Amino acid sequence: MTDTTLATPTTAQILAELADLADARIGDVNARHGDDHAVNLGQLRAIAKRLKVQPDLALALWATDDSAARLLAILISRPRTYALADLDRMLREARTPKVHEWLVSYIVKKSPHAEALRIAWLADGDPIVASAGWTLTTERVAKKPEGLDLDGLLDRIEVEMASAPDRLQWEMNHTLAQIGISHPDRRARAIDIGERLEVLKDYPTPPNCTSPFAPAWIAEIVRRQDATR
Repeated sequence: MTDTTLATPTTAQILAELADLADARIGDVNARHGDDHAVNLGQLRAIAKRLKVQPDLALALWATDDSAARLLAILISRPRTYALADLDRMLREARTPKVHEWLVSYIVKKSPHAEALRIAWLADGDPIVASAGWTLTTERVAKKPEGLDLDGLLDRIEVEMASAPDRLQWEMNHTLAQIGISHPDRRARAIDIGERLEVLKDYPTPPNCTSPFAPAWIAEIVRRQDATR
C-alpha cells in the first residue's frame, strides 16, 4: 500500500493512493453515467478531510487530467482564490458529469464570480457550459431572485428546452420546476409549460422518489411545504 503518512504528500503520492483505491466495479457503474473514475466518493472525502484545504496541491491535482484527482482537488480548494478566467477554463476542462457537478456546486457557487459566470455561461453555445449557467440560475431563483427576469427565463425554457441536449435539458427543467416552486405568481405558467412540453414525463422514478417531470415535481414540493406550515 502507498505510504500516506506525510503531512503534505506529493501529487504522485496522491495519484498512487487513488490508484490503490480504484475499484473496477465502481468504475463500471460510473461509466454507465458518463464518469470515468473508480474511487468510492466516501473514500475521496476521507482523503480530503485528512489533507484539509491545500490550494497549491489542488491546482497540481487538477492539472493531472485524472477525474478522481480532480474531484479531490475540488474538495481541498479554497473557492475564493480562483479567478473568473480560471473557473471558466476549468469548467470547459471538466469532461465528466461528476467533475462538472462538483466544480459548479463546491467552487463556482461559492465564488465572487458566480453571477458573472452565470450570465456568460447562459449565453454560451456549448450546451455543457450552458447547463452550468442554468444550474447557477436555479440557485438564484431559489435563494436570491431579486433582479432576475423570471418571465424571460420561462420564455427561453418554453422555446428551447424540448430540443436541448440531455444535460442542458435537465438543468433547464430544474430551473422551470424551481420557478414554479418558489414563485406562486409564476406557478401556473411553469406547470403549463411542463405539461405541454412533457420533458422527462416518462423518466423512470423509483417508488417514494419525486419525479423530475416539472408539474409533478412542483406539486409534490409545494404539497410538502404546505404540510409543514
